[in-house]
Amino acid sequence: MKIKQIHDKFFRATFANLEVSQNFLKESLPESILKTIDLENLELQNGTHVSKELEETRSDLLFRTTINQKEGYLYLLFEHKSYLDKNVGLQLLTYLVNIWNQKVKNEKATHIPVIIPMVIYHGKRNWKLGNSLDTMILDYDELSDDIKKGIPNFSYHVYDLNRFPDEVIVLGSLYYVTLSILKNVNRHDEQALLEALKRVGTALNAMNEKQTATEYFETCLRYVYEIVPEFSNVNSNVVQKYIEQVFPGGSEVAMTLAEVLREEGFEKGVEKGEETGVEKGKKEGLFELAIEHLSLKFGVLPTECQEKIASLDLKMLQIFNINIGNFKSIEDVKKFLGI
Repeated sequence: MKIKQIHDKFFRATFANLEVSQNFLKESLPESILKTIDLENLELQNGTHVSKELEETRSDLLFRTTINQKEGYLYLLFEHKSYLDKNVGLQLLTYLVNIWNQKVKNEKATHIPVIIPMVIYHGKRNWKLGNSLDTMILDYDELSDDIKKGIPNFSYHVYDLNRFPDEVIVLGSLYYVTLSILKNVNRHDEQALLEALKRVGTALNAMNEKQTATEYFETCLRYVYEIVPEFSNVNSNVVQKYIEQVFPGGSEVAMTLAEVLREEGFEKGVEKGEETGVEKGKKEGLFELAIEHLSLKFGVLPTECQEKIASLDLKMLQIFNINIGNFKSIEDVKKFLGI
């Protein structure tokens, strides 16, 4: 599996959870912006706006909401390269223009909506590129105001995980758990990763929904193993003993999570582009679950919706199921599926 796919899978699996995204936005945006945004009714939009040549280093999510009581969007760009790219401001502008163009083309819109762009960065070095497009223009500050008026310029919000200590990051919610893993996974330090997973396990162990906690801990563990393969070479008995300490008395939980170590064959099959029986079974289960929940909410689903859902890959089926509770009508379902 390519590194981009690993980062993308973890990013989407976590930030597609509205609790994570809502907490992230509350934590990272200034109060002057937050008071104009309806965070309680975020709607995850389907698709990506990152160009093919850059998808190895970027993942993104687009949320629709209301900003200043009008339709608006929050755009989250996940920067996961190991070095700083000075062109990020220009590339971010391209993504915003793509979103606007699609809005005008698909909906015949006469106005373009407000989009608040955000960059989540977890590279090894601190972010030192600023947060506005004018940093790319030589001697921008020396230009006259009349010239500046003709030059597109904007600021974007940067959330640099390097600048946040772990004791601040891990406070017990899925949001802080996600940030802790994202921050530490690039350090390639076995002890640091064990400590990060310990904090994650402690936070998740406090959750009331034990099944959800277990599944998310496995997601974190898979992410760590895939990004840092040498970490998965730790003796399975050691890992299982460690997991027992994270989830006291939970031997069944420990066995479930230790099973991650025995899925090498499944990962190799995914890398070769083959659909294993495990993956096929998961897709079928998620498809049936989606159809059942949607049918209970809206009655018999149109054939085009069922066919589109069936065509989703495993990752998108997971995201789709997470968002079913947010759909208010069949039209919302169609919009998410791009029908």
